[in-house]
Amino acid sequence: MKLNGFLNILKPPGMTSHDVVNFVRKHLHIKKVGHLGTLDPGAAGVLPICIGKATKLSNYMLEHKKSYRAEITFGFSTDTLDKYGNILHVTKVRNLNENELINVINSFRGDIKQIPPMYSAKKVKGKKLYEYAKEGKIIERNEIDITIYDIKIVSYVNLYRLMLDIECSKGTYIRTLVYDICKKLSMAGYMSLLIRTAVGPFKIEDSITIEEIKNKNFKLIDIDSVLDMPLIFLNDVDSYKIKHGQIIMNKYNINNLPNVKLYDNNKNLIGIGRVNDNKISIERLLVGVEE
Repeated sequence: MKLNGFLNILKPPGMTSHDVVNFVRKHLHIKKVGHLGTLDPGAAGVLPICIGKATKLSNYMLEHKKSYRAEITFGFSTDTLDKYGNILHVTKVRNLNENELINVINSFRGDIKQIPPMYSAKKVKGKKLYEYAKEGKIIERNEIDITIYDIKIVSYVNLYRLMLDIECSKGTYIRTLVYDICKKLSMAGYMSLLIRTAVGPFKIEDSITIEEIKNKNFKLIDIDSVLDMPLIFLNDVDSYKIKHGQIIMNKYNINNLPNVKLYDNNKNLIGIGRVNDNKISIERLLVGVEE
């Protein structure tokens, strides 16, 4: 049986994103498997997995917003910015005034800059930062631009723990966000819990477990249901031309678009096209791609 589509997997803590990919490959007996956005080994939550032809579409899925629930524990900081690192600094924990806390949290809304953490998979000069860190080296890192669309306080029940819900752009390091929040509060702290609750249309309430994959108790998510872009139904002649890599004339009343779903008359997804002036070309062909 040919498998093409997406899985919304609930990654458990302790597994890397690559571990999950290998697990799916092994239990579904398929080579073409990938993931949409790395999740830290110690974190849990939504890890979208693409299978078969869906792996050809990963580039179109990278712009999705991501949502997290994160816990900050105050009192000390670590070199990894989470609970798995070595303690670097210890400070006295103080009671946070409600207005102060709200003002600090709200100051991180919108477009902000971050410095990637040393313990991350970001590459500098062809080498991952965590590889430098394990050698005891600190590498100069450039700031990156990210967006915090929303950040809310879930609970602050005692002096030591603060729970937040965060909606952010791709490339956001929640550990760094936690570090920056603590720095602005003038207290040491670290990310003690991280759960990814959504990646675009993939929600945690709809996710499936590793055990369900193992027991084959799941249903693949259709490719076209995940791709949020306009669509065009081509006639038979244009479908044939597009399937063979030819450029066709735009007679479908569609203005310039970088990404559009192209279907044949039988409502089968051919691939992702581009509309440029009066022409339509294929960008990513799905028909004929081997699983």
